[in-house]
Amino acid sequence: MSAETPAARTPWPWRSERAAETRRTRGLLLGRSMTARVLAFAILGLLALSWLLPLAWAVDTSLKTEVQAQSLPLRWFPEGGFTLENYRTVFARGEVFTWMWNTLLVATAVTVLTVVICAMAGYAFSRTVFAGRRVLFLVTLGLIMVPGQILIVPLFKEMVALNAVDTFAGVILPQTVAPMMVYIFKQYFDQIPQELEDAARVDGAGNWRLLWNVVLPVSRPIVTAVAIFVFIGAWNNFMWPFIITNNPDLMTLPVGLSTVKNAYGIIYAQTMASAMIAALPLTLLFMVFQRQIIKAVATTGLGGQ
Repeated sequence: MSAETPAARTPWPWRSERAAETRRTRGLLLGRSMTARVLAFAILGLLALSWLLPLAWAVDTSLKTEVQAQSLPLRWFPEGGFTLENYRTVFARGEVFTWMWNTLLVATAVTVLTVVICAMAGYAFSRTVFAGRRVLFLVTLGLIMVPGQILIVPLFKEMVALNAVDTFAGVILPQTVAPMMVYIFKQYFDQIPQELEDAARVDGAGNWRLLWNVVLPVSRPIVTAVAIFVFIGAWNNFMWPFIITNNPDLMTLPVGLSTVKNAYGIIYAQTMASAMIAALPLTLLFMVFQRQIIKAVATTGLGGQ
């Protein structure tokens, strides 16, 4: 009888592999010294606490009455105790669900279109030869350095000419222009061995088939990274949806939350409750794809954009 290896006896071998990878990564980052590890974890703990403090205060405010939220001095634990009235009011109004659906629709459409367009552009710059390729690539790099606020007026005039104001098309289409993602796709495609495409060309594959059947399947990590960051950016985008929409039925979450007011001004407690509900989908997205998000930041440099 042949002896079984430890990996074969393990019910889930991928767990042991992931644990070993985590240990190796931690050793490379923190070193082998126990003092260095304790110091590093202490610093990381303080940074995490400073990041979580505003979030904890937002949750705390959402569980107070409006009087408690605006009373001075500010208190973490109100005298009358916490309440869920703000959440009941938000659910009863139902506006936040309309805004959430609009945001999901816009973010999904922007993500799909951006990935498709930028992947095609990146492949064209990486693998094809055509007149003016270098000039166009330099223009793309130059557009990365142009602040998006400068393009608001020209884009708005363009949407007016296309009768796209107060439409989902007007919200979605301008957000699909992402020169940074074109550059990232191009750099990743440059690293794919040319032999893979040469073998497919022998079988009669053209550029379209090469892109969709050969290049993109082996580029799943970068496609996932770009999709995640584009989705998060589109979900949180406030300025362009705020400018292009006036119809409340077309508002996205960031725009809709800015309108939560009453006759006396901003309702802080209800606004925080709405913000907590609005943040739930992205929180779930991060919990599901946290390893891919962290790997994307580490390997593509998207966190510095």
